Amino acid sequence: MFVVTRRAWLGGVLALGSFGGACTGGARSMPPSAPSPLAGKPLPKLARRTLGGEPLDGESFAGRVVVVKFFADYCAPCKRTLPAAEALHRAHPGVAFVGVSEDERASTAEELVSRYQISFPVIHDAGQVIAGRFRVNELPATFVTGKDGLVRWVGGKDQGEESLRDAIEAAERPA
Repeated sequence: MFVVTRRAWLGGVLALGSFGGACTGGARSMPPSAPSPLAGKPLPKLARRTLGGEPLDGESFAGRVVVVKFFADYCAPCKRTLPAAEALHRAHPGVAFVGVSEDERASTAEELVSRYQISFPVIHDAGQVIAGRFRVNELPATFVTGKDGLVRWVGGKDQGEESLRDAIEAAERPA
């Protein structure tokens, strides 16, 4: 069973930097990834209902770059990274973004979505089932897949928002 206290979620989490300037237009390479047993493996199953009640099925991601962002209201770095994730979502309309809230209550997740005007689908991970599948042990955590559905990059405590942008842009390029 996957059980982590709020203190453990926050322990060791480093505040992530904000975006630097605009993209220079040069080809970006995949930035260094946080260690993860999921690297190079298929994205774990995400079939759930979103906070809005719509079904979310990972099958609809076939052939697309996917970003899965784990967050919670009690995680200060998470709240700092949500606006950047929303900006990336808007800047990359062909990329599927999914938020995964680790909050105890769905109502808390709904408040975060409203506060940060998140337009991508968000799942409330009751019981931390999805976090267990992804082996998330600290927040914030972000996963980027290539168009082949394999995890290409994992954002952990040492990867900033610029690295996430670079990972998305690298994953979008034709193989």
